[in-house]
Amino acid sequence: MSDITKMRNIGISAHIDSGKTTLSERILFYSNRIHAIHEVRGRDGVGATMDSMELERERGITIASAATNVKWKGYSVNVIDTPGHVDFTIEVERSLRVLDGAILVLCSVGGVQSQSITVDRQMKRYNVPRIAFVNKCDRTGANPYRVKNQLVEKLGLNAVLMQIPIGLEEHLEGVVDLVKMQAVYFDGPSGETLRYEEIPQELVAEANAKREELLDTVSMVSDELMEAMLEESVTEELINKAVREATIGLKLVPVFMGSAYRNKGIQPLLDGVVSFLPNPSEVTNKALDLDNNEESVILKADGELPTVILGFKLEDGKYGQLTYIRIYQGSLKRGDELINTRTRKKLKVGRLVRMHADSMEDINEAYCGDIAALFGVDCASGDTFCHPSLNYSLTSMYVPRPVISLALNPVDKKSSDNMAKALNRFTKEDPTFTTYVDPESNQTIIQGMGELHLEVYVERMRREYKADVETDRPEVAYREAISQRADFNYTHRKQTGGSGQFARIAGYIEPLLATEEDKDYEFVNLVKGGVIPTDFIPSCDKGFQIALQKGTQLGFPIVGVRAVVNDGSFHPVDSSDQAFQTAALSAFREVYEQANPIILEPIMKVVVEGPTEFQGNIFGSINQRRGIIVSSTEDGNTSIIEAEVPLSEMFGYSTHLRSLTQGKAEYTMELAKYNRVPTSIAEELRKNYQEKRKAR
Repeated sequence: MSDITKMRNIGISAHIDSGKTTLSERILFYSNRIHAIHEVRGRDGVGATMDSMELERERGITIASAATNVKWKGYSVNVIDTPGHVDFTIEVERSLRVLDGAILVLCSVGGVQSQSITVDRQMKRYNVPRIAFVNKCDRTGANPYRVKNQLVEKLGLNAVLMQIPIGLEEHLEGVVDLVKMQAVYFDGPSGETLRYEEIPQELVAEANAKREELLDTVSMVSDELMEAMLEESVTEELINKAVREATIGLKLVPVFMGSAYRNKGIQPLLDGVVSFLPNPSEVTNKALDLDNNEESVILKADGELPTVILGFKLEDGKYGQLTYIRIYQGSLKRGDELINTRTRKKLKVGRLVRMHADSMEDINEAYCGDIAALFGVDCASGDTFCHPSLNYSLTSMYVPRPVISLALNPVDKKSSDNMAKALNRFTKEDPTFTTYVDPESNQTIIQGMGELHLEVYVERMRREYKADVETDRPEVAYREAISQRADFNYTHRKQTGGSGQFARIAGYIEPLLATEEDKDYEFVNLVKGGVIPTDFIPSCDKGFQIALQKGTQLGFPIVGVRAVVNDGSFHPVDSSDQAFQTAALSAFREVYEQANPIILEPIMKVVVEGPTEFQGNIFGSINQRRGIIVSSTEDGNTSIIEAEVPLSEMFGYSTHLRSLTQGKAEYTMELAKYNRVPTSIAEELRKNYQEKRKAR
């Protein structure tokens, strides 16, 4: 599909269990990409097409985002189905980085849930226009109007209904299209036949009122529609044009509804995708020109210009490394030569494929705006590939920091080798999954976004790599900090024959203010009169940075420190970069204890959702874990409790919560901030750390 105006790149994002994968399955079916519908937890043992990993089918959740391409009414639509769990948030992050539009799926009973808010924040970060789909309108307690209001109140979106339901819960029959002012029914065994009829008599008044609401909302952001309303010459084309412009301009969110599981409302949603979401040429994408002081350059969606591509996701499949790419400028043919702007290595495009979940089809050419995949390219996630005449770099995606660690112990030598291979692959594929060997305990530590995240990778090691590993209780990523100012005046002297080492630095360290939370460290140079030559000032800075890497309380990094150097002296022969670096390092260590060091622990924002009858149990479980309840709201029969709980108290919480609520409650958590550890716990932590050191 070389006509860029007939192309759409969309993602499907939502809270856990809102029905994203079920919706993707219907999109594939109605666009004739698959010929039978399979369910997420399929009794037939097949499972949904987009959940291609064995683990995904077993657990009934999406772990990795999957890409496919469908054709709809002459349009080529690249679809990426993304996970809902906060643990796999990087999959959503990298997908939204390369997409031009998105479908935000919401449950008509649950409404805007905690992960919907996270996903919406990610969409806003990348300025992704979206349409909303209120799913599960067939469920008891369904209320799409309430969900539309929550989009306005909780997410601050200018949401407008494009449809109203015909019946709700088990009586859901179809939808009323407020633009065409017709009732739409979905006939046939799988809802594949659309039947348009007059609006049922009992819904006419409501449909007219909602259409007025639609016109009022859209006319506020479209002068053309406002004029047409005054002249009473409103047409379907005019409404669609105004809605499209406002959606692409991020001024409006059209709301569709239906039930993916009951095969209702999907085809109008696909019409909405091609009608209201942008094609690649309608989105502004920028790159940094590395040959020109990283000046921002706007990329043109033109197939004739030199190629610029982002490799946004890696996957190590059965055929070798697969690199998912998005073409921002130019086009790509087999045999083309590209350059990786990070490594400056040239590469030749060998095999070029288009993905359909875990299967693929070879293609000879990919066009501007396309999402495709390359084979056998050595690169990292987020690398930019350019035509050799350019030296551009696309801005990378936001990667949240890992919040939880787990120690791995391979059972034997073979498992150890296989574990190393698995870790090498997983860290390449997933920037939020990191690994290192603890120099003190000599343990292999893996870090990730949550218990489920690490659990899945350990399970994949066992299955895919036959690596038999044992896991130890995760280590919380504590931090150390100082709580008061401490002055230093340190002289570093070393004389061992020949030229020696000499450096003296003086100044003070102090805690950064709470308003400067985004900074972990600040170096201030107040040296006057050249008592320390300018050349040696960066060495002092470097020395402090090395000192901050490991504190003496628990061996964790030290944060929130301002180091000020205001005096010192040097020797014309014996002073060197190394001498001043060592002086700064030693000066810091000497006064660290005087600065009254404290221990900080990660505090998680925890959102628990469960039936109101278990509210007391949930409160109790949070209080037991040193948690502070921030807010509690009741939504029908569901309680939504927001709390801040230390990460160290959250291990095993999912099992505990399930047993408290008969498996009916669920929770999500993400890092909120770091807070001071209570004195009694801090003492215990210090004692354990000292004992561990002695034991070694």
